[in-house]
Amino acid sequence: MINENMQRLGSKRSVIRELFEYGNARAEAIGRENVFDFSLGNPSVPAPDLVREEIARLLEELPAQTLHGYTSAAGLPEVRAAVAEYINAAFGVPVSADTVYMTCGAAASLTILLHALCEAGDEFVAITPCFPEYKVFVEGAGGVLKEARADEAFHLDLAALEAAITSQTKAVIVNSPNNPTGVVYDEAELTALATLLQNKSAEYGRPIVLIADEPYRELTYGAQVPYPMAYYANTAVCYSFSKSLSLAGERIGYIAIHPDCAQAKELFAAVCGAGRSLGYVCAPALFQRVCAKCLGQSSDVGAYKENRDLLYRTLTEAGFECVLPEGAFYLFMKSPIPDAVKFCELAKKHELLLVPSDTFGIEGYVRISYCVEKDIIVRSLPAFRKLAGETILL
Repeated sequence: MINENMQRLGSKRSVIRELFEYGNARAEAIGRENVFDFSLGNPSVPAPDLVREEIARLLEELPAQTLHGYTSAAGLPEVRAAVAEYINAAFGVPVSADTVYMTCGAAASLTILLHALCEAGDEFVAITPCFPEYKVFVEGAGGVLKEARADEAFHLDLAALEAAITSQTKAVIVNSPNNPTGVVYDEAELTALATLLQNKSAEYGRPIVLIADEPYRELTYGAQVPYPMAYYANTAVCYSFSKSLSLAGERIGYIAIHPDCAQAKELFAAVCGAGRSLGYVCAPALFQRVCAKCLGQSSDVGAYKENRDLLYRTLTEAGFECVLPEGAFYLFMKSPIPDAVKFCELAKKHELLLVPSDTFGIEGYVRISYCVEKDIIVRSLPAFRKLAGETILL
């Protein structure tokens, strides 16, 4: 009577969500102030003032039916035009409003685009460690996810990528700044990646699409984030305002397709068709308008940097080995014991909720989401020191 695969997905939450719910239960039992929940990437910094000001202006100036009513399926034309103009001005890529589709956040962007691209037997390559829902999204579209391990510094390993690409590869997914490592891919890496994809596209006689998953673009600590479209024409960007503007719960983002992408018009039509098929049409009208006025803006990255620096300094002084994040708001820490899942269970004894790297496709690390109030980090530090004393010499 029911789809068993959907039942399976609905019956068991992701590891990250399981930890989040565990944290809520522990908070009820012992008080939220006693639980140090670093599981979920839920922005703690308020949205920029411009967001609040624009909401207030729109509420005052627009009639309710206009403000809260349906938009065109692909989004408001003026909002799509604003996104295209921003991309052109900021990155020098002449994207057209005709290839911009407004979505309910990055998850919807990725899901729609994957359904628009995927045909029977298609493979999609992700660089591990990566966001675990990529596998769910790809398989939900009828594709197969293949993994290419990043190098030891968690940057692109071109040899591993080349080995993962076959005649069945439809697209490669990149995420920079990266979740879970905080690594930013530099210009040399993107140039090399573009060359690889061009060569492989020519070898197999069909274009390989680059899918750029970009919810963290504005959240950096001095690093420059190259724009993938500027290096490779067969690129589609899946963007979300959830992290940059601290609007995770409002579910707003977009898909933008390079104007010189192979069959760009047909691909956009397929995006519209996938949005229709999945029911992802008419993204939230109010926040389409709000975000059109806040393009390129971000919440206070300085607050995240303070958290990053405090956590990184304290953990490395305690003996842990960590990757210094260049962007996003995650600290990737090496587990002092080979089994990261076991290490995270040990951390729970100190009410520290950390995500084992197994869920991101590699072993031996944990992700610490530091987009929390600074006070939580300060109060958690004694627990981290105790955990270090118990595990580093094991």
